[in-house]
Amino acid sequence: MMFARIDQRPVARWWWTVDRWSLGALGLLIAFGSAMSMAASPAVAERLGYAPMHFADRYLTAVPLAFAIMFAVSLLPPRLVRRVAFIGFTIAVALLALTFVIGVEIKGARRWINLPGVSLQPSEFVKPTFAIVAAWLFAEQKERPRFPGNAIAIALFVALIVMLIKQPDLGMAVVVALVWFAQFFMAGLRLYWVASGTIAGIGGLAGAYLWLPHVTSRINRFFDRVPGDNYQVNRSLEAFANGGLWGRGPGEGTVKDHLPDAHADFVFAVAGEEFGLIVCIAIVCVFAFIVLRGFSRLLQEGNLFVLLAATGLLIQFGLQAIINMASTLHLIPTKGMTLPFVSYGGSSMLALAFGMGMMLALTRRRLGGGEM
Repeated sequence: MMFARIDQRPVARWWWTVDRWSLGALGLLIAFGSAMSMAASPAVAERLGYAPMHFADRYLTAVPLAFAIMFAVSLLPPRLVRRVAFIGFTIAVALLALTFVIGVEIKGARRWINLPGVSLQPSEFVKPTFAIVAAWLFAEQKERPRFPGNAIAIALFVALIVMLIKQPDLGMAVVVALVWFAQFFMAGLRLYWVASGTIAGIGGLAGAYLWLPHVTSRINRFFDRVPGDNYQVNRSLEAFANGGLWGRGPGEGTVKDHLPDAHADFVFAVAGEEFGLIVCIAIVCVFAFIVLRGFSRLLQEGNLFVLLAATGLLIQFGLQAIINMASTLHLIPTKGMTLPFVSYGGSSMLALAFGMGMMLALTRRRLGGGEM
């Protein structure tokens, strides 16, 4: 793609202002995810009675749509990013509320809504859109002290956390809470409120352990590895041991034949067995590069909304990757959270494409640091 620097067409201006390094790294993740979907999903599909390439075909079908969403959203100026995120947040919250009425229960959680031809998880779209809405509310409070931005952000946050825990989806609630808290801190939250929020968070996790049976079970199994209770984690660790430094080779892994979520939550284990430690470290480096590269683009940012919004999206992206990989390696209790752009999951991929499209839009170079 070649454009003259004096070309004023929208795509030409986008090409010269977008962070092409981050764009390339995201493309690399999606390419690797495509390879992993073909390596990890056939065994799972056959166990479930589908055609061998069922999940791989669905993943590859979603890839062009994800690229289209990421590209289209990255063309937007910050002002339009804010408006699109607000509309998306309103729709996602409405759908999230509908999960309690018409939602489909899977593995004890009511998180999905079945639409014609697709199963949608609204909370995946709440996550990036709320980061933008919260950033706007915090920034408005700073610019206009009489505007109750902080109060509205707190009310929305509490409502979302209650709904997410009710589903239940504690992992998603933790990610949303940490991102929101980080944004609030950057917006000038006083230190005694930081201490109070930290204590409240610890208390919330303790309460979840005491009163939510599925949380109690997962934490107990994490500390007490009773045979049979940690089947997926044990198989995951076995996969990494089998892979060693260089891996057994593409398609040569055997653990995926017995790992129920090999194509989704435990795709990192399949990568470890077939491609080895070196490739796994490279994947970690790509995630770290995207996050750190995004932060480096914000070092000279003068617009508070852009700074808070992009920071929230980057923390969210990195945190989701850390949670998935740490669960796979048994460093934290298991949590059903996808590895961004690598795991199978239509809602997750499209929501991530939307979020990263907004990140690319917000980190584009703008004359004077304005909102274009």
